[in-house]
Amino acid sequence: MLLDGEAWRGFFDRFESEAWRLEAQPTYTMPGEAESFARFLRGDPKPKAHNSRWHGRVKGYRSDGKYVGRVRVVRRPLTDYQRYQFAWGVPGNIAAGEDIRVLDLTEMDLGLPDFDFWLFDEVRIVRLNYRPDGTQINREVVDEDPDAYLEWKRIAIEASVPFSIYVESQGGTRT
Repeated sequence: MLLDGEAWRGFFDRFESEAWRLEAQPTYTMPGEAESFARFLRGDPKPKAHNSRWHGRVKGYRSDGKYVGRVRVVRRPLTDYQRYQFAWGVPGNIAAGEDIRVLDLTEMDLGLPDFDFWLFDEVRIVRLNYRPDGTQINREVVDEDPDAYLEWKRIAIEASVPFSIYVESQGGTRT
């Protein structure tokens, strides 16, 4: 089953305790981010309301006692999009209550998939399918045993570090 628009939002919002994502693409080409990404590349200041809708959702989940987290896979040097995420996106997401960790696979391979997915309550899986340029093709509900996804989650969490530690170890977000 494919999920778009309100169907995706409704599916997402039904998680009971945990929403967790493996974020593996080096770049995301998201129409809703095109303008802000261009502003970042020009060196413009970040708008105060940047990503505020997501922040509001995360705050709501957290106030209901739910967990939202992700591991962001990177390989150095960071792409322009990853630098944008790290400078403009991630700090606000963390302030809203999202747990974001970074997994630098520059010099290792842990057998993780090269695709993104959300894992809800450790049982519901949505695979995010992208073209090589980072354009999303679709969101697909995966109806299979979650064991492999749980193992990938375990590996990613154990091998990653909190965002703040990663940024500090790289001397800032312009790595």
